[in-house]
Amino acid sequence: MSVPGSSDELFVSETDGARFPQHLPLAARMRPLDFDGVAGQAHLIAPGKPLRRALEAGNPHSMVLWGPPGSGKTTLARLVSRLSSAEFIAMSAVLVGVKNVRDAVARAKKLLAAGGRRTVLFIDEAHRFNKAQQDAFLPHIEDGTIIFIGATTENPSFELNNALLSRVRVYVLKRLEEKDLEALLDKALLKDAALRDVRLDDECRRLIAQTADGDARKALNLLEICADLAEADGSERQVTAETVRLAAAQSLRRFDKGGDLFYDQISALHKSVRGSDPDAALYWLSRMLDGGCDPLYIARRLVRIASEDIGNANLKAWDVALNAWMTYERLGSPEGELALAHAVVYLACSPKSDAIYAAFKAALADAQEYGTLEVPEHLRNAPTQLMKKLGHGKGYRHAHLEEGAFAAGENYFPEKLEGTLYYRPTDRGSEAELGKHLEHLRHLSEQEKNRK
Repeated sequence: MSVPGSSDELFVSETDGARFPQHLPLAARMRPLDFDGVAGQAHLIAPGKPLRRALEAGNPHSMVLWGPPGSGKTTLARLVSRLSSAEFIAMSAVLVGVKNVRDAVARAKKLLAAGGRRTVLFIDEAHRFNKAQQDAFLPHIEDGTIIFIGATTENPSFELNNALLSRVRVYVLKRLEEKDLEALLDKALLKDAALRDVRLDDECRRLIAQTADGDARKALNLLEICADLAEADGSERQVTAETVRLAAAQSLRRFDKGGDLFYDQISALHKSVRGSDPDAALYWLSRMLDGGCDPLYIARRLVRIASEDIGNANLKAWDVALNAWMTYERLGSPEGELALAHAVVYLACSPKSDAIYAAFKAALADAQEYGTLEVPEHLRNAPTQLMKKLGHGKGYRHAHLEEGAFAAGENYFPEKLEGTLYYRPTDRGSEAELGKHLEHLRHLSEQEKNRK
């Protein structure tokens, strides 16, 4: 727990007349005092934008800040507290439980009763709380005891319950652009006393910003490591490209294997293949592999794409996807990744049909809606004499004994669904031929029914 303005917490830069304890990391020393010092997020905090307007009007409110790591969620929470002259209590949902929340609420009530001072209760990783833990906040948000601010990297629609979401506003933070990170690096070099002798040229600044991949905290951490590694040249420490590479130490791109970023990227890959864009599909494949995604997960998704989006338009696509999967299992990385690239390009270039996918969904919906409709007697199994006497299988026409191996006019549905059409082949690829054949068979059946 911490209180803005107390002796152990100074969130101002040295040029504003404050001094930081040197043990604090650079990212903590660089937390801004006002909205103008925040990197990026202009859609929320530029003059006239919603969050800034509410706070400048003296109307702090409970909220959820949803955004990628290092986008400024904690920084904004502290600014809300500071600009509202509120007590700031910070907790991580990974480390605390309902008891800690109750203790914080009790403290908030005391402060409110003693002098009317409000409390910002900041919960980092808010999506880690289960439904019961989230419910613990509801009455205290409702009666104004606390200003609740939750920070999450996950989609609140999936991770937070509706009761909590109905009591807060959700603000979406964007990943920081390289220009935002470069400006932040320049500001740190200018304002932080520990970096006054560090020199960073344009190439190195750009390299740090690229490596940080939209994460302000990561950019400042990299700068601090670079400063420690930089060799002194007279009275200055010069950061080189090699210094940055050493500091990065093969840092991976952002790729949350269980979170929204993961599903956003696999969605982009899937939709690029579906949209017949092999170049975009290759890019997303490369992004995911570079970020540490399990290649076997991608292999499994490619098999699904072959079935869902290509189907009978190109039956070879299924073979290519399965062979890529098998090849990767035998070769591993990096050799096997080429097989995945091969499959991605082939699937993207293939004719597309989701006719089977649509037909299956429609059939499944009917199966669920109509329940256990009776199997027509002529289609029932008749392995015993008793079943035959009961009429099971009576009148069944064996297709191979009919002309063209097709029993024209025969019904294979429950009576209520007779004549239903689910599968509607497209005119693309191999499915066009299947469609013509099926149309011919349906025509023969129609003629047979008309004769009767």
